[in-house]
Amino acid sequence: MNSPSSGGDDLTTIGTDPAAFERFYRRHVETIGRFVARRVDDPHTAADLTAEVFLAVIDSAAGYRPERGNELAWLFGVARNVIAAEHRRATRLMRAGGRLAGRRLLDADDIARIEERIDAESLARRTYRALGGLPEHTRALLELVAVDGLSLTDAAGALGISPVAARVRVHRARRAIRLALATSESALV
Repeated sequence: MNSPSSGGDDLTTIGTDPAAFERFYRRHVETIGRFVARRVDDPHTAADLTAEVFLAVIDSAAGYRPERGNELAWLFGVARNVIAAEHRRATRLMRAGGRLAGRRLLDADDIARIEERIDAESLARRTYRALGGLPEHTRALLELVAVDGLSLTDAAGALGISPVAARVRVHRARRAIRLALATSESALV
């Protein structure tokens, strides 16, 4: 049997227990909303992806293993997978020449709230562009630690690598980012 999460619920039950899911959702919806807003700049996409993360949580909750990381590390792993799947899907659509259609209509308050969140995360998006030169696995690790606030051990667990490998990757990535940001900043002057 799995141990309870930090919120007191057994996460393996949130796929079948609506009350447990509601508690989990309320605990994490703002955090996931910010996580998504740092990675996309369209309010409709941000709202849709936030919802998709929690749908994916329902589908994958039975597979949660606390020994691989805490609930937040697991949730960020689920969110990363959902966002990556969306990026792959959008890339396929763009290559095929298709346009995204049929989005759920958001009212003015929804759009204003999401636009505020997107604006608040604009610096993080610029930082992500600076991270573009890093290998995907290193970039993902650095994002989980430096942006999303996971411990190195939890981030390593979310990505399925050892904490020692994570420490080495983060050290090298931070050095590369400092150099890249210094180079881009001097180019602006």
